[in-house]
Amino acid sequence: MKYRRLGKSGVKLSEIGLGGWLTFGHVANATTGRALIETAFDSGINFFDTANVYATGACESMWGELLSQHTRSSYVLATKVYFPMGDGPNDQGLSRKHIMEQCEASLDRLQTDYIDLYQCHRYDDETPLEETIRAMDDLIRQGKILYWGFSCWPADKIRKTLKICGDRYYAPVSSQPHYNMLMRDVEKEVLPVCREHGIGQVVFSPLEQGILTGKYEPGKPLPAGSRATDERQNQWIKDLAADQRMLEQVHRLREIADEADCTLGQLALAWILHRDGFTSCITGATRASQIEENSRASGIDLGQDQMERIDRIIMPVTFSHE
Repeated sequence: MKYRRLGKSGVKLSEIGLGGWLTFGHVANATTGRALIETAFDSGINFFDTANVYATGACESMWGELLSQHTRSSYVLATKVYFPMGDGPNDQGLSRKHIMEQCEASLDRLQTDYIDLYQCHRYDDETPLEETIRAMDDLIRQGKILYWGFSCWPADKIRKTLKICGDRYYAPVSSQPHYNMLMRDVEKEVLPVCREHGIGQVVFSPLEQGILTGKYEPGKPLPAGSRATDERQNQWIKDLAADQRMLEQVHRLREIADEADCTLGQLALAWILHRDGFTSCITGATRASQIEENSRASGIDLGQDQMERIDRIIMPVTFSHE
């Protein structure tokens, strides 16, 4: 496993991270969850990403139990705040009240004294940006979080955030976008401003819900036991798996994967890691073998010709630089 600095910060993350979105608190129980966490550590993963809203706190609680078996300095722990955690008018968003209360709740569930990376899960149009920034800055000064970042923020709000922070407040160090070979909209505006200011990318859905592993083949039934057939996990994957054009594009990538002596999934992860400004790919897993396979994407070398051929296969339909 290789490690990279998170943007211009000093902390280093494993190139492949483990996320808990659809697995921990949903599919994984204490026994299977422990196997996943231990396999991640054995594979060199030190970056673990969750959110308070995942399984309404159950993911954080499970991780608190499982990660407590490891030395706190041996891993980088990230969680998020924004989405509703109750029915009250202040139980969501990025107000100072909600951020402070949810940080305490996350610390309790995670059984830790501090969160390495605390992320604003979405942008909050109803809260002054200055209020959110000050809350994050205060949490850093209190030692309850070490760094802060955001997920799926538009470029204009990122620029405004950096202008407000200036030399007075701690600025965000990370961006967590939905990004992969098939979903590349952030290349237009978000990535340039982040690169300019040293904000590192920690990507979610780098395998596009499993589409980029090649398990869903054009013209064939959904494979038994896949996420698309699991009612607990298939909120989005069923529509993706029905897109025959997308599946055909992925199928055409097999030749390049064979050349690189890797699986399609490893090719998709390596492709991201070959692009400027990216720190880590957050992957999910229901089996230990998936973590082992994903981890081997770290260090795979892709040539410029292969990167360009991938673009020629994917970009004509899904993305334009114009």
